[in-house]
Amino acid sequence: MLETLHIPDKWKKSLELLPQETVLNSTEFNGLLDRYLPLLGLLQRQRILEAAAIAFYHQQTDWPVINTLVSDDAPQFKLLTDNLALCWVHEGRHYKKLTPKVNYHQQLLEQFLDDFWDYYRDLLTYRDAPTLSTAHRLRSEFSRLFGTQSGYQQLDERKRLTGTKISELLLVLEHPELPLHNNPAELAARTMVRMHNISYGTQTAEGTASWDTFMSLVATTRKLGLSFFEYVRDIAAARLRQRISQTRNIPSLATIIKERSSFNCFRWSWQLS
Repeated sequence: MLETLHIPDKWKKSLELLPQETVLNSTEFNGLLDRYLPLLGLLQRQRILEAAAIAFYHQQTDWPVINTLVSDDAPQFKLLTDNLALCWVHEGRHYKKLTPKVNYHQQLLEQFLDDFWDYYRDLLTYRDAPTLSTAHRLRSEFSRLFGTQSGYQQLDERKRLTGTKISELLLVLEHPELPLHNNPAELAARTMVRMHNISYGTQTAEGTASWDTFMSLVATTRKLGLSFFEYVRDIAAARLRQRISQTRNIPSLATIIKERSSFNCFRWSWQLS
């Protein structure tokens, strides 16, 4: 990881002086860096912290290590997983930011955006009925769509940047069960941001834990098609009658999630490879 992040050899040798095979929290690790690498620059320090965190994540066994992540192109997501699939909606937003002044360039951009979303719809169709021949065709069309020069310099530069992400944007051709965007995760995070803007956050650690718990329950019941109010009321009613019947009208969320996920064919393409 340090090699990938281009940490100089002198700092890597100094890092060998730190305790090995030892779990450290952020305060302890930063203290060791202050002691053994006092002249470490801010950027290189951040890179070392990232490398240590990612390395620990991959070797720990308390939580399942995610093999594939669908995200935007933010650099903090790179190297975190073996496979990184990029969100097509986020990629499309780069083109919406272009502001051509010449009418001809405006027409070129509008035509390209039509082609961009047509190609996106072709990928959606492919996910429902993937074939090897369609995958080859879509890969060729990707190179044509983002490799053809239009004459509008800003558009062509943006297309060139998209073209360099072909492996991440077309990971769906190898694994059709992958989503093409991460909007559900973005919307879930936005709910918490709205709450923070309204109430300016919590004042205690207990309040933060309660807030996180209830926001998670609200989001989970919504995704499962349950009424959060009915779910909470069922829990309260179950506690009142537990001495008699020990039953609930609504199963636990964990039970519902396991039942729903049993019908999901996710990871089938990995099992074939």
